[in-house]
Amino acid sequence: MSLPPQEQFQKFIANSKEVLIFVPENPSLDAIGSAWALAFFLEQKNISATVFFQDQAKANFDFLPKPSKIISQISGAREFMLSFNTTRNKITNLRHEIVGDFFNVYLTPEKGSLDPRDFSFILAKFKYDLIVVIDSSDLESLGKIHINNSDLFFEVPIVNIDHKSNNENFGQINLVDSTASSCAEILKNTMENIDKTAITKDIATCLLAGIIGATNNFQKKNTTPKSLLASAELMDQGAEQQNIIRRIYKTQPLYILKLLGRVMGKLNWEEKHRLAWADLALEDFVQSRSTPENLPIILEKLQENYIDGQFFIIFYNDTPESSIALVKTTRTEMLKKISLLFPSSIKMNLLEIKLAQNNLKIAAQFLIAKLENILANE
Repeated sequence: MSLPPQEQFQKFIANSKEVLIFVPENPSLDAIGSAWALAFFLEQKNISATVFFQDQAKANFDFLPKPSKIISQISGAREFMLSFNTTRNKITNLRHEIVGDFFNVYLTPEKGSLDPRDFSFILAKFKYDLIVVIDSSDLESLGKIHINNSDLFFEVPIVNIDHKSNNENFGQINLVDSTASSCAEILKNTMENIDKTAITKDIATCLLAGIIGATNNFQKKNTTPKSLLASAELMDQGAEQQNIIRRIYKTQPLYILKLLGRVMGKLNWEEKHRLAWADLALEDFVQSRSTPENLPIILEKLQENYIDGQFFIIFYNDTPESSIALVKTTRTEMLKKISLLFPSSIKMNLLEIKLAQNNLKIAAQFLIAKLENILANE
């Protein structure tokens, strides 16, 4: 009989020395808080933990205690071994030199010359024992890092931690619980099962930040008695609730407020399908000193302010000839249905659609008509 996922994870951790933790592109506070907390927890267990976070300069998570090993590119994850069979001839010396773009290795044999048949070129194992993917429905949510390092994800065991119902259970171990409010809630329970005494103040703060972010300070429907109890226990363990709330909800950069104001000023509402949308010109980004990379947080704010809304879309021009529609919805199962109709990608529960129209009003009419057709045929 196989072990439950929690026990499998505990066994994997016990046998690991190097763990690599991934969060999706445009990570949520839940993803970051959970990743930071897991890194701290593993360090408490004398396990080296590295977090891959490619958008460090674009996100403001500085109020959280930060783990020591955060990388934005993967290098040196795997060694290549040049092996020489010394049965017939010994190697007495080795040296190397760099000449232009070439790295040359020189071997000195004990006698005569070396036989090329005695050489073999071997791919060594990856230095990581375990990969943990947090808050990602699938590996594609990680973006190009997954495509560019497919061997890493194929050869190293994966632990998949998520709370979304559309998760594809892609891991060797799947800690997926759609009844949980957040990944942070799942991790809190997992850590306590392994070693409750290892949960420090920093870990508790990161986990609480994740739960608060995922539940919008306990205002979303995913808030449950379990998440409230978990939060209370984390505060008992030293989590800094007031600082988290102040930094998330009471402190916003001026450019975010300006951009939000411009979106609200252009907001349109489609009552039938509870759809809110706005189109932003280049001037809106220039005047607010913001960029399209700031739009995920704007969509999050729209969802918070329009609790009756189901679809939230922002249109903007990415080139003089085309436009982008960024779609957020409370009906996450719709994202893949919509994505099949357009050149698009799904990142962190946001659908990015590429449209050939450069006129934003026409692009909006076109996409909304397509969306209404999908909804009418449900």
